[in-house]
Amino acid sequence: MLNGKKIAAIIPARSGSKGLKDKNIKPLCGVPLLAHTVRAARESGAFDAVLLSTDSPKYAEIGREYGAEVPFLRSAETSTDGASSWSVVAETLSKLETRYDIVALLQPTSPLRTAENIREAFGLFFEKRAEAVVGLSEFPHSLKWINTLPENLSTRGFVNSEYANKPRQKIEKYYTINGAMYIVWTKFVEPKLDLFSLDSYAYIMPAEESVDIDTEIDFALAETILKNRTK
Repeated sequence: MLNGKKIAAIIPARSGSKGLKDKNIKPLCGVPLLAHTVRAARESGAFDAVLLSTDSPKYAEIGREYGAEVPFLRSAETSTDGASSWSVVAETLSKLETRYDIVALLQPTSPLRTAENIREAFGLFFEKRAEAVVGLSEFPHSLKWINTLPENLSTRGFVNSEYANKPRQKIEKYYTINGAMYIVWTKFVEPKLDLFSLDSYAYIMPAEESVDIDTEIDFALAETILKNRTK
C-alpha cells in the first residue's frame, strides 16, 4: 500500500508465444524470464499483491515458486494472441475478491526493469496526481536517418529535407514506449483502454533497463546487461 491506496501488480504471461517458444519461462541468467519481473515487483514494496495472469498450469507453478499469486487461470477469451493486455487486466481485476485502487501492468518481457524503477514510477504517479504513468525510453536513432521505403527500394528523398543539414545534436529527442511499466487507477481499466486519452505522464527509463525481449538477440543483450550488473 502506498499513500493509503491498495495497489496490485499484474504480470501477463501467456504460454502460446509464436516467436520464441515458451518465451515467458525461457531461462535468462538461469532464472525463468517471468521471474525477473515477479522479483522486481516484490522487491519494490509497492504492491499489496503481485499477480501472474496465465493460461498455463506450468507457468502458474513457476510464478508461485518465485512469489507471485495465481488465483486462477485465464479464460479462453483472454488466452488468444489477439487479446489485449488490458482485457487481461480487466478480467483479472473483475475476478478478485479484493478491490484495488491502482494497478500496474508489468510485462514479463521487460526483465531489466528494476524495483527502483517501479518505486520511482509510483513517485511520479503521486507527485503529478496522474491518472496514468507509462514507461518510455529515448529513441536510439535520429529521425534524420529513418524513413519508409517504396517497393522498388529507391532511396531518392530518403533523408527528410527538414533534417538533412541539421546537426544531430539540434534534432529534437524522440521517445518510444518501452513496454516495461503501465500504472493506472483501476476505475479507468477496460479491455480497450487508451492510456494516452488520460492525464498520463512519462516515466523515462535508460536503454539498459528498457530491453523488450522478442528475439534471441534481445535475450543475448539482456543476459549481457544482467551479467554486467552483478560484477
